[in-house]
Amino acid sequence: MRALLSVSDKSGIVEFAQELEQLGVEIISTGGTHKRLSDNGVKVMGISEVTGFPECLDGRVKTLHPAVHGGILAMRDKPEHMKQLADLNIETIDIVAINLYPFKETILKPGVTLPEAIENIDIGGPTMLRSAAKNHKDVVVVCDPGDYAKVIEELKENKAVSYDTKYRLALKVFQHTAAYDAMISDYLRKEIDGELPDNLTLTFEKVQELRYGENPHQKASYYKEIKPAEGSLVMAQQLHGKELSFNNINDTNGALAALKEFTEPTVVAVKHANPCGVGTGFDILSAYKKAYACDPTSIFGGIVAANRAIDGPTAEEINKIFIEIVIAPDFTEEAMTVLTQKKNIRLLKLEGIDKKGPAGEIDIKKVSGGLLVQGTDDVLFDEAELKVVTDRIPTDKEMEDMRLAMKVVKHIKSNGIVIAKDQATLGIGPGQVNRIWAVENAIRQANAPLQGAVLASDAFFPFDDCVTAAAKAGITAIIQPGGSMRDQESIDKANELGIAMVFCGVRHFKH
Repeated sequence: MRALLSVSDKSGIVEFAQELEQLGVEIISTGGTHKRLSDNGVKVMGISEVTGFPECLDGRVKTLHPAVHGGILAMRDKPEHMKQLADLNIETIDIVAINLYPFKETILKPGVTLPEAIENIDIGGPTMLRSAAKNHKDVVVVCDPGDYAKVIEELKENKAVSYDTKYRLALKVFQHTAAYDAMISDYLRKEIDGELPDNLTLTFEKVQELRYGENPHQKASYYKEIKPAEGSLVMAQQLHGKELSFNNINDTNGALAALKEFTEPTVVAVKHANPCGVGTGFDILSAYKKAYACDPTSIFGGIVAANRAIDGPTAEEINKIFIEIVIAPDFTEEAMTVLTQKKNIRLLKLEGIDKKGPAGEIDIKKVSGGLLVQGTDDVLFDEAELKVVTDRIPTDKEMEDMRLAMKVVKHIKSNGIVIAKDQATLGIGPGQVNRIWAVENAIRQANAPLQGAVLASDAFFPFDDCVTAAAKAGITAIIQPGGSMRDQESIDKANELGIAMVFCGVRHFKH
């Protein structure tokens, strides 16, 4: 038997080669792997001895040769294949252990240039891996150092590797090379304009197996991008508490998305992926109290996200109720002492929690038989495009509250309505099948008087009933996108009832 070993990740390769050598396997290798093995006493043949051709072009060409690929791809049970090998003086290669140029590690380096990245695109490695994987009936192919021990174990016990193992190793190779190519194409796409391609191939790395999905009968895993942006949830460090569940992760991601709309001290409370309370204040304690006051019932068992460090007094307030997760850029020592009194609360530290994702990010929804892909909703509205459409002009305070309300309504399920006052949400009406129900639910859910409050809608009012309901509750200003055929009816009703109305021109549906 002959084995071709050529690896960038050299962990375990010397021991693997030594075990193969003791089993009588002849070792062939290239470049740095050849030197590592030779330096450690392994008898190793250089690739040029096999091909009769020197490595050239700075190592770009060394294994792309019939003596290599013929030896890998020949079907051993096909006499004409074996006769051709004999006629061409080519010997079979029975074990191929290869891992690829470190493209991922290269692009993760700060300041990496495009030429550097391209130089770390492996050509010969994927070609040999795919050749061996295609011919897995006859060839053992290994791309993961973690599989060396399994191969050696079977060779020692049975003098051969089972077909089942060879099949599984081949499958792993095709998954590996597919992910490698997808990583390259994704990197190159983002280097230009980031347009959505005609053929979309994505690659993610598994972070962890989850106990289950949204419900106990659903299997689930958690994956991350190859190069997550700063402030992404996958970059969070868990300081305390139970393992995160599928719903924990999904809900926390929703909280982060809303939190990133704000720069001032802010707390976002989320339940079932919908904000249930948002407040900004002069410090994180005052912000938390505002968020809590919006809906003390729903925040129970929810997620709390803060864009400032959690201090002792804030921790004391949080600890008064059951909270699943607190995520923040940091926790003071006093806060940790307080919060860790509860064994199961998850505490997540996320540096760069206020950082928004880079331009060109995509949002993906799985549908039966396909995907829906879109750019992220990364705008709120253009201040220059705000248009007061009523006789009454909103006050500066109402405008500030309307900005907050729009930042929140952008992140609740449609149809969505948010009522706010004094830089805090007072009532949230998410996920209704008609807009008047969303308005009525937001009003009914409020825990404070609404006189002088403002209202934001994620889409236009189809009728003037929403304006009437808002005025009856004491709301004095409304912000909405506009664009309905019946806009004038809502404007006329607002004028009749003394409400200021602003059109922002940007819809924020979220389904």
